[in-house]
Amino acid sequence: MISVPIELVRTDDRVLLEGPYSRRKELFLVLRAVRDFIAGFRALHFSGPCVTIFGSARVPESHPYYALAREVGRRVSLLGFGVLTGGGPGLMEAANRGARDAGGFSAGCNIELPQEQQPNPYLDRWVSCHYFFVRKVLLVKYSYAFIALPGGFGTLDELSEVLTLVQTAKILNFPIILIGREYWRPLLEQLEQMVRKGMLDEADLKLLLTTDHVDEVVTHLRTHAIDRFQLHQRRMPTPSRLLGERRDVWSLSWIRK
Repeated sequence: MISVPIELVRTDDRVLLEGPYSRRKELFLVLRAVRDFIAGFRALHFSGPCVTIFGSARVPESHPYYALAREVGRRVSLLGFGVLTGGGPGLMEAANRGARDAGGFSAGCNIELPQEQQPNPYLDRWVSCHYFFVRKVLLVKYSYAFIALPGGFGTLDELSEVLTLVQTAKILNFPIILIGREYWRPLLEQLEQMVRKGMLDEADLKLLLTTDHVDEVVTHLRTHAIDRFQLHQRRMPTPSRLLGERRDVWSLSWIRK
């Protein structure tokens, strides 16, 4: 079987970004993105406030990071939040698995890739996106906090997106947490260098909490998500049978007053 080099595969994002097409095809591309948004909104409408957890898809179950991510997902779920990830393998799977361990809600926004990334088996609800920008909107829309575990370009992209949205007041000042001091040390040093060069403000560094301890993550979420935004437990709205909606594994969720 002849394999096609990945750089030659015409992904949905590549087609969208290649340049102008006919007006009819441009309309088709827009409608396809709209379809992804609608599918995501329907799938996650009853997810309740979540914490989005970013992390590498390449980490095997035997790696210590996997156990860490699983514990993070479990503890976040015990706080009453849903756990939302990119829906793939590795640390995303581990975080979703931790939520499942605690009996909480576990969701994922998977992305269609040439490597055929499949949703992990620990998801109560998931949506598969054609476009990265749709996926990033969904990962932000339903969350009151963001946690970055060790990862690569994808994790850095998602982390940078969230930091930019908070810095520019496009979203509220939700807590952003980096787990793994040694792993993230080079990035933090680079950010400090950017402050010295006048590319960032000193206050921008305060948008991040960096820690190695899950207990500190939990305390930070209580103070800067639950308490700051006055989240309280109440019953979720009743799903509409007419729209084919359903509620998943829980009926109570944190809802802002």
